[in-house]
Amino acid sequence: MQKINKHQKEYKDEIEKGKKDLGRRPDWLKVRLPSGENYNEVLELMRKSSLTTVCEEARCPNLSECWNNRTATFMILGDTCTRSCGFCNVKLGIPNELDLDEPRRVAQSAVELGLKHVVITSVDRDDLKDGGVKIFSESIKLINQKLPKTTIEILIPDFKGDEKIFEVILEHPPTVLNHNLETVQRLYHAVRPQADYKRSLNLLKWFKNKGLRTKSGIMVGIGETKEEVISIMHDLREHGCDIMTIGQYLQPTKEHLPVDRFVTPEEFAYYKEEGMKLGFFAIESSPLTRSSYHAEKHV
Repeated sequence: MQKINKHQKEYKDEIEKGKKDLGRRPDWLKVRLPSGENYNEVLELMRKSSLTTVCEEARCPNLSECWNNRTATFMILGDTCTRSCGFCNVKLGIPNELDLDEPRRVAQSAVELGLKHVVITSVDRDDLKDGGVKIFSESIKLINQKLPKTTIEILIPDFKGDEKIFEVILEHPPTVLNHNLETVQRLYHAVRPQADYKRSLNLLKWFKNKGLRTKSGIMVGIGETKEEVISIMHDLREHGCDIMTIGQYLQPTKEHLPVDRFVTPEEFAYYKEEGMKLGFFAIESSPLTRSSYHAEKHV
């Protein structure tokens, strides 16, 4: 994360001034260290293929569980992002040139892992006119060719709301189109300073109107209120979102935005219950839920 902007500094100062000592993480946030035969095989394959996974880059707490189930979320377009989100541990800076062979290696790794459902995400590449969308499209095409029965979810950046870029994705459409709102509108200046809440909602609506199943996710415990979470659920449903994920925000480093509170499992259950009343097809809501957690169940 680069030097924080004024909104992020104000947020950090506000939280630090008013927060109580959170103490140790509660039991419901404790996870085991990565290990296991399947975990080691997946790790070896990713290194051999020179591929990046968001599982590692974002320090996902479910890494051990998912890799031992032989599932992983591929992160394409390199390992360096052009946006300075206040919550994310992915490296920020000037990215390398596009790796045009990346789609082939992603598809081949999916074959070697025997995946029935593939999740692909990426860093933001605002340095590119098309945001790197062709790498997404080519990855989907090759996976479809090699594994025609395998379903595919892509977690995309906002591509600055450019519908011409969206059209490229429709050339080889995924089974599920995911784009995360991440947090409530009030906190965007601190959490997602280069993004726009309404632009992200409109992206989801655009793809829904094209017939795709859509998905989005948020973090809680980063300064929002319960009322704001319910409000964002309403906004998502009004824009045609089918699937939602809700998980606890965990601060990657001291340089990132602080945790405001540890949300209880009971509150997560409440969000799921309220969201299902609104008509979501599926909701994953728990402390350790992340965007691609149990993604295969959402197909």
